[in-house]
Amino acid sequence: MIAQRDSDFPVWGYAPAGTEVTVTLGNESHSEASGRDGRWQVDFTPREAGGPHSMAISDGETTINVSDIWFGDVWVASGQSNMAWIVANSNDAEAEIAAADDPMIRQFKVPLSYSDTPENELAGGDWQIADPDHVANFSAVGYYFARELRKHVDVPIGILNTSWGGSRVEAWMSVETLGEDVVRNFREQERINQEELIARLTEKMGDLPETDAGLVDGLAHWADPALDTSDWLNINAPGEWEQQGLDGYDGIAWYRLSLELSDSEIADSDVILGLGRIDDADISWVNGVEVGRTNTAWNNPREYVVPAGVLHSGTNVIAVRAEDRGGLGGIRGDASELWLETYSGKKSLEGTWQFKAGAFRSGSTTPPNQSPTLLYNKMIHPILPYPMTGYIWYQGESNAFNEGDPTAYADQFKSMISSWRELFGAPDAAFLWVQLANFRQAHDEPTESLWAVLRESQSAALELDKAGEAVIIDIGEANDIHPRNKQDVGLRLSLAARYFTYGEELEYSGPVYASHTIDGSSIVIEYDHAGSGLEARGGELGGFAIAGADGIYHWADARIDGTSVTVSSTDVASPVSVRYAWADNPDRANLYNGAGLPASPFRTDTD
Repeated sequence: MIAQRDSDFPVWGYAPAGTEVTVTLGNESHSEASGRDGRWQVDFTPREAGGPHSMAISDGETTINVSDIWFGDVWVASGQSNMAWIVANSNDAEAEIAAADDPMIRQFKVPLSYSDTPENELAGGDWQIADPDHVANFSAVGYYFARELRKHVDVPIGILNTSWGGSRVEAWMSVETLGEDVVRNFREQERINQEELIARLTEKMGDLPETDAGLVDGLAHWADPALDTSDWLNINAPGEWEQQGLDGYDGIAWYRLSLELSDSEIADSDVILGLGRIDDADISWVNGVEVGRTNTAWNNPREYVVPAGVLHSGTNVIAVRAEDRGGLGGIRGDASELWLETYSGKKSLEGTWQFKAGAFRSGSTTPPNQSPTLLYNKMIHPILPYPMTGYIWYQGESNAFNEGDPTAYADQFKSMISSWRELFGAPDAAFLWVQLANFRQAHDEPTESLWAVLRESQSAALELDKAGEAVIIDIGEANDIHPRNKQDVGLRLSLAARYFTYGEELEYSGPVYASHTIDGSSIVIEYDHAGSGLEARGGELGGFAIAGADGIYHWADARIDGTSVTVSSTDVASPVSVRYAWADNPDRANLYNGAGLPASPFRTDTD
């Protein structure tokens, strides 16, 4: 493990009440009897960076030995999918994995888990070393952040990765922070929604079984070609079942398709079956023969080998057992990904399939990763006693899709930061986050943007002490909410860490709006963090829009003058407000400082 240097080091666990537990770390030993609730804890004196150390925990009969302990700096890495995104799925993955060779970078991945009440024990997890055998599954942002720090800070770096894709900020907040009324009202509404959901699905689907009668003890009864399917529903594939009247159904469902083949279409060799992208997992059969299975790969096209001799002239039956663990479910993707290879070419499988509920998973109508407090209770609360250096955070996408949510995020985010600092007992720890990347197609004219409002709400937290923001509106991808360039994300976060935590004098932020003045038909914008000077990269300075009293924005001409930018437009004689990079994908924005860091989006019309 990596344990926090220069801090009291607690070791805790459970044993039968009254059991005396002795923990030895190097030459220091402490003993403690477990309390009535079974919990015990001992505290070791602070240690300088270094190692390796060994620790022994004993109750007099059984001893647990822990070796290869190093003291260094522990950073909590949290958020949604862009923090969870692994090295293997990021840019230059093959080369990065092969080159990983630093045993002083280690990650602990907290398992995806949740609870209605705060818990003291994690669902599992272990520490892994950044080497070619393990780094592929590291948080890419966390790994590249740690790697940059290691170039400048000669101590081991531990990444405590507690992240969950698709999560909302409320899921990471305690009930005390959110407010008991907020949580109580949410859960009551969820109860009502669940009753309505079950009634609606039952009307459409009939019984909602809790156990899957289609697959019992390894026997796939519902893959049998002779099965009577007269009571099955019809459904279109590809297409999520939620979009076909079954919104809210999570669990297991079965698809079947009867396909007529002639002798001339059947090849003498193995053929390929394309089943599109099945959300989240599947097992698939052809004529009762299993041809493939995939676990937790919702966005990967399925292509399975159908052995020679399985297909025959006449009616052939394809059966798919799809398991949806939350969110959208079913056979999805593009119609071109749904096909069967025949002797005469690919035969499309797009169209009407049969459908039947296998096992309905009754639960919240809101997924746990989007429900208030649930992730905090199981993925944050158990690690609160673990000393740490600071936090890195990449989240906000899930709070940027509904009207009102992006504005509310400002207070929520600040409250979460303050509460975490208090709960971890680290009020001075730096909290560093990633501003949302550019995403979706760019617009030809200035437009409103919930994505931009969310960025504004993130930036509002800069008013807190030791708060830093990595702006990445220049390295996102229009067609992918998960930008693959995580190296620059880690780098930009590390600059703020080097400044706030390690005391380096360096420019850690891109230009940030400071003030503006209206000068006739122009607006003059002053910037903080201009560094060695403002500059436009890749062409003439763009991304600015101004509006008059009518509130209609027009693209502005812009010029740099030292630490300021002057903007004007022939369409706006008397400007009253200005915006910069105010879009989901602000492709015109190209203002940087001399440190090569992009300017943060802003607007002046916030009233």
